[in-house]
Amino acid sequence: MDHRLYYVVGDFLANLVLGVIVGAISWAIVGPGWNMIVAMFVMMAVGMLAGLFFFFPAAIKLGAMEAMVPLMFTGMVSGMVVGMAAAMMPLPLVNALLMGAASGVAGIAFIWIANSRLRGVTREAEES
Repeated sequence: MDHRLYYVVGDFLANLVLGVIVGAISWAIVGPGWNMIVAMFVMMAVGMLAGLFFFFPAAIKLGAMEAMVPLMFTGMVSGMVVGMAAAMMPLPLVNALLMGAASGVAGIAFIWIANSRLRGVTREAEES
């Protein structure tokens, strides 16, 4: 993953926006009458589809692999979290949007930390 500020901000904003979008979609679909496990699996798939659609405009500016993995992961996590919360109790829209945004930020943070830890030392013998 690129460490230039443009890409860092772009990745962060793309995942934040996708988390909010998937949170709103999950809030609109799932209600308290849903089974939590079913809601989790259905919203995971819906979130991944939303990530796939949102990937195309983000990839134009960020690059294909820079955007695809984090956005698909964020869509999946946001859908699962908000879908399960909406299945437990009536969830206000603002809370669903905040949970989606938090899932987006947590998703990109996890991807960046995992990438840094897995990359290790480069050929130039410096930490990435």
